[in-house]
Amino acid sequence: MASYSIQKREKADGTNRHRCLIRVKKNGKVLYTEQRTFTKHQAAEAWGKQRVVDIETNGYDNKEAAPITVGEIINKALADESIKASIGRSKLFCLKLLADCDIASVNLLELKSHHIVEHCKLRKSSGTGPSTIVIDVSVLRWLLRIAKSNFGHEVSQIAIIDAYDTLYAQGLIAKSNKRSRRPTAIEIEKLKVGLAERAQQRAAHIPYVDLLDFSILSCMRIGEVCRIRWDDVDETQKAVIVRDRKDPRKKAGNHMLVPLLGGAWELLQKQPRDDERVWPFNERSVTAGFQRVRNALGIEDLRYHDLRREGASRLFEKGYSIDEVAQVTGHRNINTLWQVYTELFPKRLHDKDEQN
Repeated sequence: MASYSIQKREKADGTNRHRCLIRVKKNGKVLYTEQRTFTKHQAAEAWGKQRVVDIETNGYDNKEAAPITVGEIINKALADESIKASIGRSKLFCLKLLADCDIASVNLLELKSHHIVEHCKLRKSSGTGPSTIVIDVSVLRWLLRIAKSNFGHEVSQIAIIDAYDTLYAQGLIAKSNKRSRRPTAIEIEKLKVGLAERAQQRAAHIPYVDLLDFSILSCMRIGEVCRIRWDDVDETQKAVIVRDRKDPRKKAGNHMLVPLLGGAWELLQKQPRDDERVWPFNERSVTAGFQRVRNALGIEDLRYHDLRREGASRLFEKGYSIDEVAQVTGHRNINTLWQVYTELFPKRLHDKDEQN
């Protein structure tokens, strides 16, 4: 049976648009959708009534009604260069994983909350943790938005939204635990010895120790360090332009001028200038070398990214304010830095109270 509904939407300039959605359902299943947007409600209603009569009288184009699965939408998204260029490595990995899961065979228009819950149960049974499974759910919700905005499929995110309470209540998904791991002084010294030995063994002669020290002092991610070009170095201000710095609201073009403090500037200046990049190495090779040395030393639960937290912590310990540290770390939301600060100095309020 064909039916129509009209939704009113206000654009950024204050003008209204009226979207008329046509649907054909049978036994609760959506067989066909069609939509058109109008500036006037009356025009949208007139078109909707006429289309319903046309469909009831003459039928609809079966090509438009062809079902499409979650997996097919994933493939379309990955084949679209503009979409693929806008997503990070983690989301790309998750999309490829979802394409191999049972949920990939579900008809997009028939996706319900129980499909989401079942997917999360299967992932849990395979040993995947709740903080990882929640990424699946987030990517599935993003996929529904892409299916609608990029490919014109009239789908809703309601299946995801309805599933959230159940997923959290049953412990199938959870927010990731906040990390507070810092390497000890002894661990850093052991790492430097191990990394120096590894640097001598590798044909590429990656300066692991310099990279370790610079990562801590600059508070940069290793990917940001390996992207620094000599053209990005500001000799006057002793700073560098960090290109495409990570920002949840902006995937590319987020360049920042970052001051190099506490010896970071001297470390950069001592590097050979025989390449356009200061450290012309693959970030994965650097982290892989770090991990092998760490494992050989028996150092547990330490990630390369923890060096960034170590660097921020040192700046706080030197007396820099939160907004000053944010200029180095690039945090847009200083709440994250505030959490680091309060962990470092839990007694600061008691100390102030004793002084008064």
